[in-house]
Amino acid sequence: DMRHGFLRVAAATPHIRLADCRYNADQLIKFIEIAEEKEVKLLVFPELCVTGYTCGDLFFQETLLKGAKEQVKRVADYTSNKEVVVVAGFPFEYNGKIYNTAAVMQGGKILGLVPKMNIPNFGEFYELRYFAPGQKKVTMVDFMGEEVYFGSNLLFECTDLPDFVLGVEICEDLWVPLSPGTYHCLNGATILANLSASNELVGKARFRRELVKSQSARLICGYVYSDAGEGESTSDLVFSGHNLIAENGALLSETEPFYGNMTACEIDLGLIKSERRMKNTFGGQTGDYIRVPFRFSEGDFELKNYKLIRKIGQHPFVPDNDEELNRRCEDIIQIQSMGLKSRLAHIGTKCAVIGVSGGLDSTLALLVTSRAFEMLGLDKKGILAVTMPCFGTSDRTYDNAVALIRNIGATLLNIPITDAVLRHFKDIGQDANNYDITYENSQARERTQVLMDLANKYNGIVIGTGDMSELILGWATYNGDHMSMYGVNSSVPKTLVRALVNWVAKTTDNKEMAAVLTDILNTPVSPELLPPTEDNEYQKTEDLVGPYELHDFFMFYVLRYGFSPDKIYRLANEAFAEKYGKEEILKWLKVFYRRFFAQQYKRSCLPDGPKVGTIAVSPRGDLRMPSDAKAALWLDELNRLSPD
Repeated sequence: DMRHGFLRVAAATPHIRLADCRYNADQLIKFIEIAEEKEVKLLVFPELCVTGYTCGDLFFQETLLKGAKEQVKRVADYTSNKEVVVVAGFPFEYNGKIYNTAAVMQGGKILGLVPKMNIPNFGEFYELRYFAPGQKKVTMVDFMGEEVYFGSNLLFECTDLPDFVLGVEICEDLWVPLSPGTYHCLNGATILANLSASNELVGKARFRRELVKSQSARLICGYVYSDAGEGESTSDLVFSGHNLIAENGALLSETEPFYGNMTACEIDLGLIKSERRMKNTFGGQTGDYIRVPFRFSEGDFELKNYKLIRKIGQHPFVPDNDEELNRRCEDIIQIQSMGLKSRLAHIGTKCAVIGVSGGLDSTLALLVTSRAFEMLGLDKKGILAVTMPCFGTSDRTYDNAVALIRNIGATLLNIPITDAVLRHFKDIGQDANNYDITYENSQARERTQVLMDLANKYNGIVIGTGDMSELILGWATYNGDHMSMYGVNSSVPKTLVRALVNWVAKTTDNKEMAAVLTDILNTPVSPELLPPTEDNEYQKTEDLVGPYELHDFFMFYVLRYGFSPDKIYRLANEAFAEKYGKEEILKWLKVFYRRFFAQQYKRSCLPDGPKVGTIAVSPRGDLRMPSDAKAALWLDELNRLSPD
């Protein structure tokens, strides 16, 4: 619902008849009915759609200009008692000149008229023959007996939903170096409507799509692009009705050129607000703007809960698209390996020490270390891969670790730590049958001691294997697996670690290696610190701390956009409806916030490691958070939610 900042918008292409204003207005009205039914709050039509874009010298006819005005008034009247904001194009005569204009209508009124600023007159375009370039400065004009605003520097602001601020640009305005939309957004517009009549040429759809995406990315806004289609003259040009909706660089929906006529989706105003809030280089007002307020309804406006059209993906760190995923995996492993390569070269060492458990994280770290050694032309025998079995080590993980090390060509050191840990228990008076946190953490710290001392002995560095999901939850033993000399996985979340290992398994030429990696992927995630039960069951991390795919989802929206717990809960329910119950999601979300706040002290002293994505938890760069901050506000909000 709009309480979470979701605003449903649509771009529609009516099938028009040239110069038949009444017929065209009928088509607009039909779409307004559909939009209102679908709870669309912003509906954008193409440039000059009331008359048609390709009317040519008919634009000089008094009858056409008058007919267009009358029908715009009729459409505006039709919006009374409706919530939807409608934007439609028509030719408007003022002071002896004709302007290519957008009428913004809502609640039975014309809120304002926005003229096109950049009038193309090249190639197939001949607009200067008819239209004068618009003015930025806003004046009051008479429109059929009503005083209305006219000018480019107009923003339309919703008092029921203050984050919804609309700016308008028309076709060519988008294609010029300094678009009106740029000024609109710097002055507070969160959504831009573009009324367009962009003819179809070979390859143009792709270019148009990229342009709309990049405009929404640079201006951190929602972008609704409506394109002319059937009914326009095909004497020389063809129009395909290519409608697009984008948000901050992402394409949310589009109609297939030549086929669709309306596309709708929600724009997340909260995401736009959050992104702008974080980027200190965005902003700086640039001129005199008039903000025209409007309300969705005269009475109390009701926020409805609607099922989102936009798809909320379950794995924000892992693209759905295979091609994109492959590209991203290649990039990430390259970034990790380059980071380690530079560190090794700087120190001048030919040795890396790494604890290999047969789990996902140490597998990825070993693959990265192997690649870094290849880049430096170093002998992989210099990778000391250490297995340190103890009370909870399973044969499966141990065998996988050994097979992986052999395949990579690293030096295998097997150092069982059971005796050392039992001796340590004796020293500190720990009962070896008491499976408490001391029992677990002593093993993690013993392993770290072995690795650190081997690094001293062989003049190497310890490669950290822990991932970002563990760091965000504090699922690491302080000064145990928490510590290293370079943490290659420190900004890779668990869902992505899995995707990266899977990618290597699929792309390697080494069949044996692929088989080992596949088995590692199929092994349940476990710290392996407790002995197996009588039924030979091993500890499972996700039973204790919650599913990593949920925590990665929470982490993304908490750190990337600073969304409220209430909104993240809503998004998680949308994304995981088929997989987890609402109560379960709420339970793990509470665990996430508790741990996220309580465990910052572990992140405050992290070793160096490379940032690979938009989110990282390094205390030196990305997460400047006090270790003693309280989670009360966030948990209070969660405690008020009920999973019904």
